[in-house]
Amino acid sequence: MKVKYSALWLALVCIIVFVFQLIIGNDAFVLIETLKWTEPWRLVASIFAHGSAGHLLSNLFSLCLFGLVLEGRVGARRVLWLFFAAGLFANVFTWYPRSLGASGAIFGLIGALCVLRPLMVIWLNGLPVPMILAGVAYLIQDTIGLFAPSGVANGAHIIGLFVGMGAGLLWRHEFGDRIG
Repeated sequence: MKVKYSALWLALVCIIVFVFQLIIGNDAFVLIETLKWTEPWRLVASIFAHGSAGHLLSNLFSLCLFGLVLEGRVGARRVLWLFFAAGLFANVFTWYPRSLGASGAIFGLIGALCVLRPLMVIWLNGLPVPMILAGVAYLIQDTIGLFAPSGVANGAHIIGLFVGMGAGLLWRHEFGDRIG
């Protein structure tokens, strides 16, 4: 069976989980540092949960945009694989007391695109920039965020970005842009 539109399916799961959060609350979905090994379902559940409608909408936009672009390059199965791998790595290696959201997984998609489509132009803060420059800007922003805490899981973003870049390096010869 051929999988298509993986980013849209992942977005639908995020919406369904958010509806469940509204009905039963966040407690079952939050990744709690002290419980992640005794309640391992939180490592996956927290990827699909979001703190607010705004958090959900911003992640859905990024997931659909970067996920569909990446799927056009590497296929739906690889997008699914990368989404879960980046999300799990981000959750396993994050050190925040409580977190939730798909950002670490989405940053995995961004990292892969930084390697595979480095010159693809996206809009960042109202400016058209190449994907690789956007990735560097995200990395700088999240690195600063590590030292100026704001409630954002900046470490999860960075871990996801590097997992995605690793996947992009693995896929580069088959799916990367030919530059030069």
